Amino acid sequence: MEATAMAWTVGVVGLGLLYWFVWVMGAAEVKGKRAVNLKMGSITRDKVKDKYTQYWSFFRRPKETVSAADKVPAFVDTFYNLVTDIYEWGWGQSFHFSPSVQGSSHRDATRLHEERVAELVRAGPGQRVLDVGCGVGGPMRAIAARSGAHIVGITINEYQVARARAHNRKARLDAQCEVVCGNFLQMPFPNASFDGAYSIEATCHAPRLQDVYAEVFRVLRPGGLYVSYEWVTTPLYRAADPDHVDTIQGIERGDALPGLRAQDEIAAIAAEVGFEVLQERDLALPPAGPWWTRLKMGRIAYWRNHIVVSVLTLLRIAPKGVVEVHEMLYETARHLTRGGETGIFTPMHMILCRKPLLPAPAPSPAPEDDANQ
Repeated sequence: MEATAMAWTVGVVGLGLLYWFVWVMGAAEVKGKRAVNLKMGSITRDKVKDKYTQYWSFFRRPKETVSAADKVPAFVDTFYNLVTDIYEWGWGQSFHFSPSVQGSSHRDATRLHEERVAELVRAGPGQRVLDVGCGVGGPMRAIAARSGAHIVGITINEYQVARARAHNRKARLDAQCEVVCGNFLQMPFPNASFDGAYSIEATCHAPRLQDVYAEVFRVLRPGGLYVSYEWVTTPLYRAADPDHVDTIQGIERGDALPGLRAQDEIAAIAAEVGFEVLQERDLALPPAGPWWTRLKMGRIAYWRNHIVVSVLTLLRIAPKGVVEVHEMLYETARHLTRGGETGIFTPMHMILCRKPLLPAPAPSPAPEDDANQ
């Protein structure tokens, strides 16, 4: 009886400590404006682990995605249902990297990286600018506040649409920032309906870059500017090096990518769909500071968050499968860090393009002389 009572007491105390730990961590996150809220998008609680398993089985072999390109958008949607809450909790509202800036916080470096877009596409008041793959709208709000332009974002994930709209209202930018649910490979916008466009580490999800670039070209007005920050392999990548292959495939598997493109392919693809390429450079190169330092610094936070996620799952506050998703993201961070350190991968290859102006109409033939009639 004494042993049973002791076990019961230990169990109660242990459970109390778990609840206390979750409460303390939750309070800390709320204070930091990143509350622990793991809904896992629009996936029902009982399906989270199944969806994760389906996702992983699809993306673990890059060749499978190439032969089933039509399935990629659905699995990208599943990916963002799985990771959006974790991204917001651990990373913030801007789901992208940025060069580290000496003396600046990660938040300030991110804002500067986003505001560069506004300058590149010459966004300003009265203009309508498209955000291709807007996520929960962190860049959209920064660019809208900086430029005064009206930003229209598109994302394939309905949960992200709801999150972006909520953030827009909270920032009092909902009149200036619009969010649409849709596939950027088939956008629900009329031809020539935007003055400018940008994509920040989003078009890497497209099975064929030509398809998304062609859609952006279609919805831009003649003379409109488009800038994209692309995920690419650099000339340092060697397909014959097993370590290089493992790193790149690890990035692809963990980020819902059908296959990374080579750096020297991007401009040719843009030109193929009709764009004039004005600028092209890797924003990750010096004097920019390493973009992957944030991932390395986040390892302590990962273990803290891993404990929180595990406890929330144990207490059935978070659904089964969340721990596996969190572990996948940590493993992906390891591959991303390795890609940055070796220089074989960059997430910020910048390309600035312009849709050509319409050709001038041919002059009408001069009327024939009456004498020649």
